[in-house]
Amino acid sequence: MHAALYVSKTGLSAQDTQLTTISNNLANASTVGYKRDTAVFEDLIYQITRQPGAQSTQDTTLPSGLQLGTGVRVVSTQKQFTEGSLQVTDQALDVAISGRGFFQIAMPDGTTAYTRNGQFHLNADGNIVNGNGLLLEPAIAVPQNTSTVTIGTDGIVTASITGEATPTQIGTIEVVDFINPSGLEAFGGNLFYETASSGNPQAGVPGQNGLGELLQGTLENSNVDIVEEMVNMITTQRVYELNSKVVTTADQMLQFISQNL
Repeated sequence: MHAALYVSKTGLSAQDTQLTTISNNLANASTVGYKRDTAVFEDLIYQITRQPGAQSTQDTTLPSGLQLGTGVRVVSTQKQFTEGSLQVTDQALDVAISGRGFFQIAMPDGTTAYTRNGQFHLNADGNIVNGNGLLLEPAIAVPQNTSTVTIGTDGIVTASITGEATPTQIGTIEVVDFINPSGLEAFGGNLFYETASSGNPQAGVPGQNGLGELLQGTLENSNVDIVEEMVNMITTQRVYELNSKVVTTADQMLQFISQNL
């Protein structure tokens, strides 16, 4: 069979993965705290018929060789942790991180997950939870008869309780950072898990040691650029068509040989 068939097959498969990545980005264009994915490609092994630099005679060497590539593959998808635009909501439990850092979420199995989604709520016990009811870590409980909850840029949470003149500090929101955020494992539900590639989480006070400040009443939008994704989708479509054209051309060549020999 013609080698171009197998090479173009890998191109079709790679562009199909690329389109899946783009479609996931567009689907999450309105997801709070979402970070866009990019597909990373690499070329496959080469068949070297003539080695570059090999001797063609006793006194001469080949200036270039004969190397035939065998295609392409998707080696990884990488999260882009650029900061999304900030949207003012004026909701007391909406919190955005302006800069680096992640909120900590306590999972039911005792592990800790991490998120940039600061759209929090209160459960029936007055605890601050995310949209799936998972507790913010460290846990913060809002007392009954609280009229106002204030979250400082340094993570200090205070509650103004009806009948009390002085606000009461009820907890502190910590943020953590990773040496390589792109190495985190995306779990779904806007959550990430620590991996060996991400490094260990480094907890700290918001606004200090390179960590971002907290902004109450604000949410971080998805960092998906719709125009960029549309351009990428057009490029992917055209590359897919060209690889399909190679398959058609190789098929026509084989058809000609089979009909005329």
